[in-house]
Amino acid sequence: MRRAIVVIILFLIMSVPVRAVSIEPVQPSGDAADLMPETTGNFSEDILYLLRMATSAVQPEVTEGVKVCLSVICAVLVMSVLQSFHGVSKQVTEMVGVVIISAVLVYATDSMISLGAETVQEISRYGKLLLPVLTGALAAQGGVTSSAALYAGTAMFDAVLCAVISNILIPMVYIFLVFGILSAALGEDILGKLKDFVKWLLTWCLKVILYVFTGYISITGVISGVTDQATVKATKITIAGVVPVVGGILSDASEAVVVGVSVAKSAAGIYGIVAMLAILIVPFLTIAVQSLMLKLTSFFSGIIGNSKICLLIETFSVAMGFLLAMTGTSCLMQMISVVCFMKGMS
Repeated sequence: MRRAIVVIILFLIMSVPVRAVSIEPVQPSGDAADLMPETTGNFSEDILYLLRMATSAVQPEVTEGVKVCLSVICAVLVMSVLQSFHGVSKQVTEMVGVVIISAVLVYATDSMISLGAETVQEISRYGKLLLPVLTGALAAQGGVTSSAALYAGTAMFDAVLCAVISNILIPMVYIFLVFGILSAALGEDILGKLKDFVKWLLTWCLKVILYVFTGYISITGVISGVTDQATVKATKITIAGVVPVVGGILSDASEAVVVGVSVAKSAAGIYGIVAMLAILIVPFLTIAVQSLMLKLTSFFSGIIGNSKICLLIETFSVAMGFLLAMTGTSCLMQMISVVCFMKGMS
């Protein structure tokens, strides 16, 4: 009788209808939604599509950046002409030139800093929407423990990174610029040393976060897939060259993204990676172009100006480099986290 009851219960359990879990990709908001391709079936084609769309979107910002740099070069040229006249104080001319050039560059740099901070926050907000979806998908496939561990680790690193960037690194960029401007205007060595110390501290903070994160993903076995070594090497070289300050550290984790493309078969995972790139690409290119133009401006100013003005402009270019490092780090950390989930679901 007991066996008959057990058989009936098992029969009833097995007769319960089941269905697969449908995971819908999370839509990005704002301008990133306009950049997204209609379909995300081919990752390489999606990247090319984003680059084409981003190039058109960045053009107005490039035009404004060119105007700013031309204004700086004109100011340097006027300052050099004034210094050629007898009776004109060189120190006073340099100080006035530093004040004028700083005023022009601070206005443009402030908008770039705001853009970088907003981009980091936007990537974090999108990650908070996407990762619970992937957590549910991985848990539905039986990875309850691993999905919880991955989500907890990702949420912790994301929260720490956003807090550090918003509350520590962004204010430190402003402090770095202030010391750079005062050093160029007053010519005090102590101010230059303070500027170098803030630069070292910014670099150290970013590297510590990334060393801990890359150690975490190494321990959890994210970087363990087998993929084309040429592709991995090319990706590492590209990231190391494109992302300033911390590109070398990020390149060590780039294999996870390359491997993830081959294992991420879910629409939510591919769509999520493309969406994060759509959020990042326009601000990243805008800040990168601004940094490049400042380097060119510093070069041409060195031909017609003096070393102090070149050092001042280079200081603003270094600040742009820190912004690139912050935004690139935030996006790649989220992408690697997505790959963690997709690897568990593959």
